[in-house]
Amino acid sequence: MDLRVALIGYGTGGSVFHAPLISSVPGMRLAAVVTGSPERQRAVRERYPEAEVVENADRLWGASGACDLVVIAAPNRQHVPLARAALTSGVPVVVDKPVAASATEARSLAALSAVRGLPVFPFHNRRWDGDYQTAWRLVTSGALGDVQRWESRFERWRPEVKKSWKESADPRDAGGILYDLGSHLIDQAVALFGRPTRVYAEVDTRRPGATAPDDVFVALTHPGGTRSHLWMSATAAQLGPRFRVLGSRASYTAPGMDGQEEQLRAGLTPKHPGYGIAPPESYGLLGTPGHETPEATAPGAYQDFYAGVLRTLREDAPPPVTLTDAINGLEVIEAALRSAREATVIELDQ
Repeated sequence: MDLRVALIGYGTGGSVFHAPLISSVPGMRLAAVVTGSPERQRAVRERYPEAEVVENADRLWGASGACDLVVIAAPNRQHVPLARAALTSGVPVVVDKPVAASATEARSLAALSAVRGLPVFPFHNRRWDGDYQTAWRLVTSGALGDVQRWESRFERWRPEVKKSWKESADPRDAGGILYDLGSHLIDQAVALFGRPTRVYAEVDTRRPGATAPDDVFVALTHPGGTRSHLWMSATAAQLGPRFRVLGSRASYTAPGMDGQEEQLRAGLTPKHPGYGIAPPESYGLLGTPGHETPEATAPGAYQDFYAGVLRTLREDAPPPVTLTDAINGLEVIEAALRSAREATVIELDQ
């Protein structure tokens, strides 16, 4: 029997990412979508006619055995309350990033998860970017030698501020680009090189009318000596390379963004031929000056996150992403904010 999934929220996160990915994984079924918007309700019925449309999440908790997994793609300030409600009702949960607005809140969620014996899966889908998978292989295989510096960028040119909770300065909203894009960049670096020992950051709000950070640089020092330099910006009129990984033997540079988000926005899913496949002209370069060759980009596969969730719930396999991973990321974000306020390097407890 398929795992019945209830999705809370059908904005960009729910409609572009979660619903198509859930529906593409054999053994999973999008059973219900929670949204109070009449327009979004119509969109759900058109694209997923077999899914029940639910106006309020409270109806999920009142229907015993209605679903086997809850996915939370609501605004950030609702993540923890909804996750707590799901766990209390006896249902495991996937939570979009950031899992919580603070590491303290995330730790409280971890405590409830342990008491209830139910997993919480942070949706850190960018681990399944094709270029990141390629960089991971090159790093872990030793093809680059000792990695000295990991440079990673997630930059955009969005000079106009759009009214949204993502632009909110209220700490409960976890708005701003450090929580949004930074959650991905930090998670990728920590997954590869471990929890950092030191954090330095420059956090700026540059666009007229902006109240939340929109231009951020974060530097991490990892236990093995690798340094990660992470840029995230909404004010980049020209975009830098997505990755530049400098090793003692060779380096790898990936020019642009993974194409899965663009494909999903266009209506493609992992079921379509060519999904997640990067064209040869977008391949990164591997080597040294004068001896560089194109390195084929691994297929991107966001659906593998949900396939991993299914294996955890059905086969007791290790989770694709742990709540501890998310807590580490939030602690780095909080250290970065403190570093920027105090103009100093922050030492992290190990």
